[in-house]
Amino acid sequence: MRDFAEQEIAPVIQALDQNEEFSIPIVNKMGQIGLFGITAPPEYGGAGMDYLAYCIAVEEIARIDVGHAITVAAGNSLGIMPIVSFGNESQKQQWLPRLCKGEILASFALTEPDAGSDAGASHTNARLKDGRWVINGSKLFITNSTSSIAGLCIVQLVTGNRSSRNKEISCILVPNGTPGFIAKKMSGKMVWRSSDTGELFFDNCEVPEANLLGKRGEGFHQMLHTLDGGRLAIAATSLGGSQGAFELALRYAKERRQFGRPISTFQAISFKLADMATGIEAGRALLYKACRLKDNGRPFEKQSAMAKLFCSELMGRVVDQAVQIFGGYGLLREYQIERFYRDYKALTIGEGTSEIQRIVISRKIGCFDV
Repeated sequence: MRDFAEQEIAPVIQALDQNEEFSIPIVNKMGQIGLFGITAPPEYGGAGMDYLAYCIAVEEIARIDVGHAITVAAGNSLGIMPIVSFGNESQKQQWLPRLCKGEILASFALTEPDAGSDAGASHTNARLKDGRWVINGSKLFITNSTSSIAGLCIVQLVTGNRSSRNKEISCILVPNGTPGFIAKKMSGKMVWRSSDTGELFFDNCEVPEANLLGKRGEGFHQMLHTLDGGRLAIAATSLGGSQGAFELALRYAKERRQFGRPISTFQAISFKLADMATGIEAGRALLYKACRLKDNGRPFEKQSAMAKLFCSELMGRVVDQAVQIFGGYGLLREYQIERFYRDYKALTIGEGTSEIQRIVISRKIGCFDV
C-alpha cells in the first residue's frame, strides 16, 4: 500500500487537488490491487481479510492523500459492508463482485440539509406502490456518488410511521442512472478535493420492492452498525494523515537552517516533533486495539468512537504544529502541508462529529446509568 501510494498517487496529487479532480484511473488501479472489498468474503470477489489489514491499507493511502483514503474508506465501509452485512443472496450476487473489483463504486446516502447529527430527522421518503418504492427527497455530502463509475446508492429513507413520534426508517438500494435520481457534484470544497462528493435528488424515483436492504424498518440499526465500522476507517485516515504531516514537518525541520543550524535541533521545534510522534503512536495503539476487538467478534463500539475522536483531533494538532514549523512556507500550496492542514477538518465532522463521539463514549462508560 505504501509503494502504491508513493508511486501512483504522490506524483499527481497536487494537480488533482488544485483542479478538484476525482481520478478514475487511480481508482481503477486501486480496484486492480484489491483495495475495494478488502474485508468482503472471497465468494463475492473480496479478499476476506480482517479489519486491521483494511485500516492499515487506508492509513498508508492517507499518509500521501486523505482524499484518496476517503474514497477507499467510503467504498468499503459505507458501500460494500452494508450489503455484506444486511443484503440477501440475490443482492450480494448482483452487486458485490463488481464493487469488490472497483468496476463501480457504491455510496451511502444518510445526511440531509436538515438531518446531520440528528440522523433520525430524515425527511427523504419512500412509499410502496404496486410493488415499487417511490422515492422523493434529497441528500448531500455523499461520497462516491456522482462520478461515471458511481453505480449504486444505499439510501436511508422514511418508509412509514411506527407511531405519532417515531418514523419507520429503512435502507433501499438505488442504482445510479435510475429515472428520477439525479446526482450532482459538489464543488468548491476546502477539504478532500480529490474525492467525489455529491448532492442527490430524488423526484418520484421508482425502484423494485426487492431493492429493500434487509428488513423494512431496520434502516436506523443498519446505519448505526455501518457507522461503527466506518469510524475505524476514518480513524485510520486521520492516523495516516497525521503520519504524513509529521514526516513532512520532520524532513523540513532537518533541511531548514536558521541561526547557523537545522531548526530540528532547537528545543522549541524538537519538542513539537516529539509530541507529534508520541500522539501518533498512541492513536495507532488505540485504533489497532479497536480493530482487534472487532476482528475477534468482541464489542468494539466504544473503542471505535474513541479511536475516531482521538485520531481525528490528533491530526488537527499535528497539522497545526507542522504548519508552524514550516512558517510562511506552510501557507503555500507548493508545500503539501497546506493540503494536509485543510484535509484534517472534515475528519472531525464526517461519520459522526467529535461531539457525537463524546456522546457515544459517555453512554458506553455509564454516565447516564443513574
